[in-house]
Amino acid sequence: LLPHAGLDQRLHRGVELRHDRYLADDPGQHTDRDPALTTTVDAEVRPEGSLEVMSQLEVDQLRSSGEGGLYTLLRRCMLAVLNSGSQMDDTRAVLQRFEKFEVGFIQRDRGLKVSLKGAPGDAFVDGKMIRGTRELLFAVLRDIVFTRNEIVEDSRFDLGTGEGTTNAVFHILRNARLLLTPADVDVVVCWGGHAIGRDEYDYTKLVGYELGLRGLNVCTGCGPGAMKGPMKGATIGHAKQRIRNGRYIGITEPGIIAAESPNPIVNSLVIMPDMEKRLEAFVRIGHGIIVFPGGVGTAEEILYLLGVLLHPDNAEQPLPMVMTGPASSEAYFRQIDEFVGQTLGAEAQKRYSIIIGEPAEVAREIARGLAAVHNFRSRHGDAYYFNWRLSIDRHFQEPFQATHAHMQALQISEDLAPHELAANLRRAFSGIVSGNVRDDTAAAIEQHGPFHINGSARIMSLLDDLLASFVAQKRMKIAGGAYQPCYEVAS
Repeated sequence: LLPHAGLDQRLHRGVELRHDRYLADDPGQHTDRDPALTTTVDAEVRPEGSLEVMSQLEVDQLRSSGEGGLYTLLRRCMLAVLNSGSQMDDTRAVLQRFEKFEVGFIQRDRGLKVSLKGAPGDAFVDGKMIRGTRELLFAVLRDIVFTRNEIVEDSRFDLGTGEGTTNAVFHILRNARLLLTPADVDVVVCWGGHAIGRDEYDYTKLVGYELGLRGLNVCTGCGPGAMKGPMKGATIGHAKQRIRNGRYIGITEPGIIAAESPNPIVNSLVIMPDMEKRLEAFVRIGHGIIVFPGGVGTAEEILYLLGVLLHPDNAEQPLPMVMTGPASSEAYFRQIDEFVGQTLGAEAQKRYSIIIGEPAEVAREIARGLAAVHNFRSRHGDAYYFNWRLSIDRHFQEPFQATHAHMQALQISEDLAPHELAANLRRAFSGIVSGNVRDDTAAAIEQHGPFHINGSARIMSLLDDLLASFVAQKRMKIAGGAYQPCYEVAS
């Protein structure tokens, strides 16, 4: 790459892309299924492995929707998995469409069965549940039971401390069998929006294809759009290289899963307890990061990663980060780069490269970065499967609840250290994401009006311009008419 002297020197421009015919076979977004045509199915499904045997206490927790019960959480997450392929990103609309959906448990001498009533019909073929859907369905059950009984209610994990939180993240990922040994440095985390255009979606597939040809595995937020495209491309690259154990890892959390249902390519799904632990999971298991065009959720992820990397303890920590998209996305990345430079400074801009319209160069740049990560961890005797050495400040670990009071109380000014400013900006974007996709947050906004975001005049002006561009480019929602902002930025 060219020196980090400014965007024009750091930005690669590619020629017009020729799309591989194998990669241009499905849309990134499509019109959601007609509710009137949606079929539902009643079924009984047997879990796999250790989930066949559950204690009476665990089953009672899963059945109960009262205090301490897990039924409401389980129902939401299971419905999202069964509704895979839907492009509806309104949680309340999804829950309303399948309002009669129910989950039950049948205990037999041979083990446990899960009964489903009113389940989305697209999860079944000729009366049998699709195998991949079945696997993801019980990944939900596994993670919900484990997190409640082995993390939240276990005194070994002090979630009020940095060490305790990181240990909890490690144990959830290990229980989900994401931490494989022997391990290699080959997991590329791909971030980007679910509400992207066709040209951007096709581009994500091309980048994924180049990653797959180089034997690299893909981890995303598990949903549609820029989360699905890299996985789809990687499957073709892996197939050409006869790689039969490709990993397509999806990491999500209960608050957004209904709005971003896991795409059908995911073969390793994990449900983290909240957004902050989800973000930590990404940077702990990922060896490199690719950022595609997106909206507020993608901006949140960018600010999280840059805030972590700006911590003084991480000055020497290699974690390659490339922002990329087709030629039509160049203006988007220019605005992101300007916002980062004007808020977090030039040091933050040095932690990433921007490559436009060159999928193969993106893969080569990431591969070079992964080699540096491999060398660094080898020298320090660090694990390849989990980045223990990365310092994550408590500002980035504490769960942020998006309420009107919390959003208005955020301190956003030039007086803060760059990594602290990044933390609060990240919280502001997280609150907007919550207002866009969470049913409980949307209900609070309907009752009390939009969130109010305050801060220094200069940063508020930059923030307002950035958010306005996301709205104008239709990066907030897939469908449903004109977007109604859930926020107001102080002028």
